[in-house]
Amino acid sequence: MSEAAVFAAVFAALFAGHHLGDHVFQTHRQATGKDGRGWPAWRAMAGHLAGYHACQAATLAGLCALGVPLSAAGAAAALGFSAASHAFLDRRWPVRGLLRLLGSAPFAARAGGGINGMYLADQSLHVGCLYVSALLLALLR
Repeated sequence: MSEAAVFAAVFAALFAGHHLGDHVFQTHRQATGKDGRGWPAWRAMAGHLAGYHACQAATLAGLCALGVPLSAAGAAAALGFSAASHAFLDRRWPVRGLLRLLGSAPFAARAGGGINGMYLADQSLHVGCLYVSALLLALLR
């Protein structure tokens, strides 16, 4: 199986795991508490990261069951990068700062229908990081 085919399969699996982990298995307490201060914020973040990456590991395990060749080192690199980038972005200040730097602060503040610019930027940055994770896993197999 080519690196490109492995990359495509891994990206799809990580994307599915992302949506499950970020939108279904994340608790309200985790979602509202992970960007605060002190021990409660870090506990909320740790709980979210554990559930999120359990979802990603499960989707990657599904690929293994289908015979997609993945290595333990590649999976560790991909999930490690995912955990670090996800924790960084979910502190929210990095996303807010990037939007300010790009002149998009008004977009971030715009709300409507339950989805706002800050959420969309956060999700877009997560997907970009999933792309890097998929590349790591495809190249380190």
